[in-house]
Amino acid sequence: MTSRRCLVTGGAGFVGSHLVDRLLADGHRVVALDNFVTGFRRNIGHLKDESRFDLVEHDVTKPFPKGFGGFDWIFNLACPASPPAYQRDPVFTTLTCFHGALFCLELAERDGARMLQASTSEVYGDPRVHPQPETYRGFVNCVGPRACYDEGKRVAETLCAEFRQRRGVDARIARIFNTYGPRMDPGDGRVVSNFIVQALQGLPLTVYGDGKQTRSFCYVSDLVDGLIRLMSHEDEHGPVNLGNDGEYTMLELAELITEATGSAAELVFKELPADDPTRRRPDLTLARDRLAYEPQVPLADGLAQTVAHFRTIVDVG
Repeated sequence: MTSRRCLVTGGAGFVGSHLVDRLLADGHRVVALDNFVTGFRRNIGHLKDESRFDLVEHDVTKPFPKGFGGFDWIFNLACPASPPAYQRDPVFTTLTCFHGALFCLELAERDGARMLQASTSEVYGDPRVHPQPETYRGFVNCVGPRACYDEGKRVAETLCAEFRQRRGVDARIARIFNTYGPRMDPGDGRVVSNFIVQALQGLPLTVYGDGKQTRSFCYVSDLVDGLIRLMSHEDEHGPVNLGNDGEYTMLELAELITEATGSAAELVFKELPADDPTRRRPDLTLARDRLAYEPQVPLADGLAQTVAHFRTIVDVG
């Protein structure tokens, strides 16, 4: 494999840090860029003596530093991804999506680099088509509490399409579905981390709604494999769904996590948040046909590894 110089924005985040590890393992040189709003230095601390790795602290809502560049591959993963995180400052979230994509695309144009935009299944909103293929245009509330993220990612996709069609930039779009694994932020407010932390601390598991809404959970190594496959493909630009198409209710997930943690936690039910999708599952036909992509890690196995990691960082009292 040719050694490339790679930029990963959001490189100290959950998915970003795993992507950095994979790129280094594949023999590339990597620059991770992060402002540490939701990323953690501990996620990349093991790389401090790696000669092919550099860290740049920078906010993608600002132009890149003068002279910054010289990349072959650019992965734009910079953005808060959990609802509590991106709803803390909706304007900042929207600007991160827009400016992050814009500045990465302009950098890719200058460098003649290939660029991958991390989009999201949230562009489908609360879908009326199930499972969701890339051709589905979504059902999004553009003024709702999740709109800063949903619409921010949608406009980032628009920028990628326009830069590719009008300026010849080799831009790819990955629509990422729910991902979990080690290095998740225990306080990010997403269901897997919430359930694991509550179970480890002996607390009741908080279920929103009736618990029958569904998600499809992808282990982080499977997602990273999909990102690499999309970036490596010679002519597939996407959008391409990446995730795992196994579908579980929140009640089923709660049962799996209580088993993985050895907890006897009860469930408490609260009102479903506004615009929270009731069903979410990717149609992976395109990824399978074009990228030979196939998730490998069963949910029970991935949860066991995630729980083992959480035990090392969660205060159980």
